[in-house]
Amino acid sequence: MANTAPANTAPAHTAVSGNRKWAIGFISAVAFFFILNKFLLPLATTPVQKFFNNWFSLTSMAEIMIWIVMALGLNIIVGYAGLLDLGYVAFWALGGYVAGWLMSPFFSSLQLNFFGNPRPGFEFGIHFHVFLVLILGGVFTAIWGIIIGGPTLRLKSDYLALVTLGFGEIIPQFMLNGADIAGHNVTNGAQGIGGLDDVNLFGYVIGTFALPEKFLIVSLLAGAMIFFSIRLRDGRLGRAWLAIREDELAASMMGVPLWRTKFASYAIGAVGGGIGGVGFAILVGGVYADRFNFVISIIILAMVVMGGMGNVWGVVVGATTLAWINSIGLIQIGDLVNNAFGTKINFPSYQFLLFGLLLVLMMLFRREGFIPEARIRMVMNEEKLEDEEKITDETKIASH
Repeated sequence: MANTAPANTAPAHTAVSGNRKWAIGFISAVAFFFILNKFLLPLATTPVQKFFNNWFSLTSMAEIMIWIVMALGLNIIVGYAGLLDLGYVAFWALGGYVAGWLMSPFFSSLQLNFFGNPRPGFEFGIHFHVFLVLILGGVFTAIWGIIIGGPTLRLKSDYLALVTLGFGEIIPQFMLNGADIAGHNVTNGAQGIGGLDDVNLFGYVIGTFALPEKFLIVSLLAGAMIFFSIRLRDGRLGRAWLAIREDELAASMMGVPLWRTKFASYAIGAVGGGIGGVGFAILVGGVYADRFNFVISIIILAMVVMGGMGNVWGVVVGATTLAWINSIGLIQIGDLVNNAFGTKINFPSYQFLLFGLLLVLMMLFRREGFIPEARIRMVMNEEKLEDEEKITDETKIASH
């Protein structure tokens, strides 16, 4: 027994050590960009300011944090439980509109303030504290996850994907056309809901243009989502999800309740979408229906797949990479290429061509993602390992 203890505990210690290193790197990156933009960059020379504003603008860095939250939420559904969701943008939209409804003067006929921070002259409407809005946004999207997941999660593979695709199309269209629902303006249609309240954190008011502080807020949301995802994966429910993902029949034979476990993944994954939607609405100061389209769901799914399904830090890397490329990477790389070769290629116009090419190359040469989870790496490389073992056995036989 004494000899087997180190072998059993070593993987756990290795995982904890790896998570700690990644966490330190994440916190260091957040602290670097906050301090840089809050204190150092305003005092820097013009070339230094131009470099960071072009290549690592704080707006893009803040949006990357929202993408991380969204990708980790979808990772619970796709990476942990193995369920294909093509309509995840719907939860983003629902969370965003919760913020629009509860942190603005939109419902002008009401006047409800629950520790909110309305702007002077706009005290009408509903004004809840940001912490409460985050909780309600997560609860609201979880309820919708339950409503959608309840009757549909008995479906499998392509059928489930089609149902989630329909859900992802219905909700944004409802928001886009919700200016007149039975005579009531629910979403303000294509104009959206702007003018969200300033964020009040323990007496410190963060205004619309206080970008470093807002970057810090969304970074805290991303950090909380990372911590939650890791703890959830290592818990009993997370292990049940992984068992279903790897072999549903074997999991059911071992006593894992399939429908209830899948149901939990869909509801909890929806919470990540709702929190991401609230965070994005706070970041941009409003919520607008035309931003929630089907392409967003595909991009979030690609972040999960390319980063490494089931691996929290892999998904973080995938979300960061793709979000940076989509926001400013293509523009800056395109400028470098055009300046170097004297061309006039509009690289952003080829965004989806390059995006598709990157996906094809990933599927050909690294299907398991940038930082794959150990189980998925074994499954993806199973044929390769079998071939190597076969060659080894044949070599041994020939040598004898």
